[in-house]
Amino acid sequence: MIAAYCTAPHEFEVKEVPAPAPGPGEVVVRVRRCGICGSDLHFYHGNLPPPPVCPGHEISGEVAAVGAAVTRWKSGDRVAVEPLVVCGECAFCKTGDYQLCPGFQVAGNSLDGGFAEYIRLPAYTLFGLPREIDFEVGALTEPLAVTVHAARLAPIRMGDRVLILGAGTIGLLAVAAAKAAGAGEVWITARHAQQAQAATALGATRVFTGSDAQSELSSTSHEKPVDVVVETVGGTADTLNDAVFGVRRGGTVVVLGIFAGNPPLSMLALVIKEVRLVGSMTYGRAGTRADFDIAIDLLARSPEQFRPLVTHRYALNDIARGFETASDKASGSIKVAIEP
Repeated sequence: MIAAYCTAPHEFEVKEVPAPAPGPGEVVVRVRRCGICGSDLHFYHGNLPPPPVCPGHEISGEVAAVGAAVTRWKSGDRVAVEPLVVCGECAFCKTGDYQLCPGFQVAGNSLDGGFAEYIRLPAYTLFGLPREIDFEVGALTEPLAVTVHAARLAPIRMGDRVLILGAGTIGLLAVAAAKAAGAGEVWITARHAQQAQAATALGATRVFTGSDAQSELSSTSHEKPVDVVVETVGGTADTLNDAVFGVRRGGTVVVLGIFAGNPPLSMLALVIKEVRLVGSMTYGRAGTRADFDIAIDLLARSPEQFRPLVTHRYALNDIARGFETASDKASGSIKVAIEP
């Protein structure tokens, strides 16, 4: 099969490698779509070391082969991949917080990921895609589950006013997750026209954009403080301070963005306002319902609402151009999908 590897910042190598075979309890999935994530762009730009494996973790596809003792899945089943490989035995795994497993590994980071024709993973990482969801929308399950998890941890309650900082894919999907959790108002900051348009289509009640966005947001949040702020920017942004100053007294800030260093944070404001600062790590399970289950339900309810988020598609052999497009918002890109 062919697979792509990031060999250095802004450099990809697509090469032939042996196709995987499933071991006991494992499946091999034929990858049909794999989205380029914001975290992928961090190593592409040299902000994080490129993974030593084939990257890509926003995966949909179909089961190609199953190993011994796998009874739930069969060849041809359509699936989304939850790319966390965990021990299954620690206290975190047993209580549904397997994203906190001390030994967890992530496909596309420490294990071979989805920028390849095939991927091998434990059978428990698969979630079935209903017929309403095609592979393109199905690959949005992973980033949507990230935002479902954040909404659960906050928690976002009925009638809450929610501010989302950043309108990349995660920020935009956080609009949908917040609305599904019962938010009465959802505000979002957006730098680009296509992001603002997508946010409105997904149900945002107010979009702060343009050169006056920051001053408008400060004024509005002072008059109508928000209950929950979801930070999705990360990098080198000063958005943690924006979040703490924008949230109401006793409110909650949930951090999803991956920061390149130690961002500035006004501890005085954090303490005086008694702000809850919550980190949110991927996704997990609450009781019998995984965050992935909820994400799939949301996608199945209205797949056409989510489809416009996928703005560009590239073949695996053209992955370098896909990353260039994903990096250049002037291209109109939101989510760039790779089609192996």
